[in-house]
Amino acid sequence: MPRHEFQPGKLVAGLALTGAGIAFAGDAGGWWVTPWFVMIPVVVGGLCLASAVASVTHAVRGRRADGRPRGVGSSS
Repeated sequence: MPRHEFQPGKLVAGLALTGAGIAFAGDAGGWWVTPWFVMIPVVVGGLCLASAVASVTHAVRGRRADGRPRGVGSSS
């Protein structure tokens, strides 16, 4: 059993920022050239996509007002 709830929005944000980091690491290592202005849409787009995924996840899971998921700790 997992210790915490899976949050796909954080996964998407992490993948976008990891991709940007890999692109800059490849540029620093001399494997390819990455212009700095290419990273702006990658990072901003990744964060906007992560926000949309988190919003959809929040709507699908149907959170209660107290912040707990519906199936955990409820007697009904």
